Amino acid sequence: MPKLIYNAITRAIINELTTILGARYVIHDDPEKLEPYSHDEIAEKAYAHMPDVVVKPRTAGEISQIMKLANRKKIPVTPRGAGSGLSGGAVPLHGGILLSLERMDTILEIDKQNMVAVLEPGVITNDLNILLAENELFFAGYPMSVESCFIGGNVAENAGGGRAVKYGVTGRYIIGLEVVTPEGQIIQLGGKRVKDVVGYDLIHLMVGSEGTLGIFTKIFIKLLPLPSRKVDLLVLFRDIASAVSLVPKMITFGKIIPTAIEFMDKIAVELACRYLNEHLYSQDVGAMLLIEIDGNDDAQLEREYGIIGAMCEENGAIEVYVADNPTTQERVWAVRRNVPEAIQIFYPVKSSEDLVVPIASIPDLLPQIYEVAEKYNVIIPCFGHAGDGNIHSTIVKKPDMEMDEWQNIQETVRLELYNLVLACGGTISGEHGIGHKRKKYMYLALDSVTIELMKRIKRAFDPQVILNPGKIFDK
Repeated sequence: MPKLIYNAITRAIINELTTILGARYVIHDDPEKLEPYSHDEIAEKAYAHMPDVVVKPRTAGEISQIMKLANRKKIPVTPRGAGSGLSGGAVPLHGGILLSLERMDTILEIDKQNMVAVLEPGVITNDLNILLAENELFFAGYPMSVESCFIGGNVAENAGGGRAVKYGVTGRYIIGLEVVTPEGQIIQLGGKRVKDVVGYDLIHLMVGSEGTLGIFTKIFIKLLPLPSRKVDLLVLFRDIASAVSLVPKMITFGKIIPTAIEFMDKIAVELACRYLNEHLYSQDVGAMLLIEIDGNDDAQLEREYGIIGAMCEENGAIEVYVADNPTTQERVWAVRRNVPEAIQIFYPVKSSEDLVVPIASIPDLLPQIYEVAEKYNVIIPCFGHAGDGNIHSTIVKKPDMEMDEWQNIQETVRLELYNLVLACGGTISGEHGIGHKRKKYMYLALDSVTIELMKRIKRAFDPQVILNPGKIFDK
């Protein structure tokens, strides 16, 4: 297939965009204002790229007009939510139009009778759950970065998070979408109904498509009743093996499915506690598990956390802290939530990876990761969602390593990590997505027939390859 060639943004195109949106919502010829839209949360500047123009539509109709214009002129369009991603998925790799959904931030309806929320893609996920809690409901599929991410981005990445053990990831709760196609048509997929087997399941083809098949303008989310109680256990272990070997036992032998089972190794715990000036950490701690259970029956919850606590002690736990009120729960969850920020502060030169394996493979995987770190003289803090096999392994440059050496070895380290997880039956991304950071590694995880089928799907939706080009695969 020939190389993708796009046309430049001209003054005439800027004028047409201004006619559609108004001058206030079209940013161009201003590098300072354009720069924040050139990157996501990936630290490496090599993954950034400046847009030629940023547009901020308010309606599906405006987005439709923008996409029709882009098709006529063959201009690339990159949709963007909050920019909190870690794969370069919202980076305008080919320049052109960056389409920000930040103004589409309305919660349109909370339908308590049908247990459905209808909202626009720019709603901050945490704002939705705050409103839902007032109605004793919640959106169970939300990720860890709830206070910054947009629901549209969650759907585009099929985001996961701490509660995926019990409740699953975002896609489980998406029952309808309004979508603007790459050619500018507005289509409705699904709605408030729970069952729908009319034709192909295009809703869940769109979920996780990373903004390459369509732009979401309205999202229908299935809701659940909010559990009245939850209890968190922060469990300290002397070594990693004792911590991670407990995870499959808890579910298979304890017969309890916790809401969350989060893992932090010694490095991750130490950095987060230093960052927060927290004193839960001690030199004896080699790893931590953060286990959450929820429900509506106090006696049942007490029975379950009693069983889990006993299993932790049998598996060599040093200490089991029980957090059963909002203050103590915030304290223990703050340690886990702030691991990425702490790594960024203390070790800013890094590459964040998103490895995933079958749950029972975690005890075998982690020692191999640390062997790779020692082999290449790097640091690899590991943390993440042990209950669903998703381990965030951050390749970190030591302060005394020269940048040239770092640039030479990080690719080798990344490939070794990917090959480790693939040998365990895992894959190269569990929730952060492919974007353009991981696209050249797709051949490791998928066979050529599967990749070609995906490319055909992309071309069927987007014949001119103008919507988020250069993501997942090149063309």
